[in-house]
Amino acid sequence: MQAIRHIGFEDLGSFARPMQEAGYDIDYIDVAERSPATLDPLGADLLVVLGGPIGVYDHEAYPVVTDEIQLLRARLAADRPTLGICLGAQLMAAALGARVYPGPAREIGWSALDLSDMATPNPLAALDDIPVLHWHGDTFDLPAGTTVLASTPLCANQAFSRGPNILGLQFHPEVLGARFEHWLLGHASELATAGISPEVLRQDTRRYAAGLEQAGAAVLTGWLSRLTR
Repeated sequence: MQAIRHIGFEDLGSFARPMQEAGYDIDYIDVAERSPATLDPLGADLLVVLGGPIGVYDHEAYPVVTDEIQLLRARLAADRPTLGICLGAQLMAAALGARVYPGPAREIGWSALDLSDMATPNPLAALDDIPVLHWHGDTFDLPAGTTVLASTPLCANQAFSRGPNILGLQFHPEVLGARFEHWLLGHASELATAGISPEVLRQDTRRYAAGLEQAGAAVLTGWLSRLTR
C-alpha cells in the first residue's frame, strides 16, 4: 500500500500496525521529495492520503495539490480502495467534484462524533461516544454519490463513504498519544494564532488517546476486511 504524506509527523500513526497485520507493506510517498504525478493511480492495492497544513484551494502556491487531485480522480473513477484523512478527505472530495472551502471556525481539539443513522451498519460504529481529534479549518460539501457517516456541530460532513472501497475522514482517528507532542510543536504557530492552549490539548490527549487508538484500530480493521479488489 502507498501512503501519501505531506508533513513528517502526520503519518499513519496507530493505523500502521493494523495495516501491517492485514498483510500490507507500507510505502510512504513524501510529496516534498516524490511527486504524486509519477505514481500509477491504479497501482497500489490500497492508497491512503494523509493530512497536512495546506488546503485544496492552495493549488497555485502548492502544485502538488493539483497532482494529487488528478491522481485521485483516476483512482476513484476505478473504485480502487482509497482512504483519506483530513486533507486527504478534502482532496478526495475535490476529486469527486465537491466544493472545499474554509469552515465557520477552526475545529481543533477532542470531541465525539455524531454518527449517522444508516440502514446498514455504520463503518464508524466503533467510534460511538469516543472523543476523536479534530484539527482542521476547512470543510467540504458532500460529494455526489457518497453517504455521510458522521458530523459535528461545526462540520456537517465529518466522514463519507462510497461503497466498501472509498472512505474519507475529516477528523484524525490515527493519532498516537505517544507522538502527540510532535503535533503541538509542528503546529505551534497555528495554535498561537487561534488562541488555543497546547496544555489543554496535551491533557485531553492523555485522557482520550488510548481509547481512540483502540477504537480507531477496530474501525480500520473492519474497513480493510470489507474491501473489494
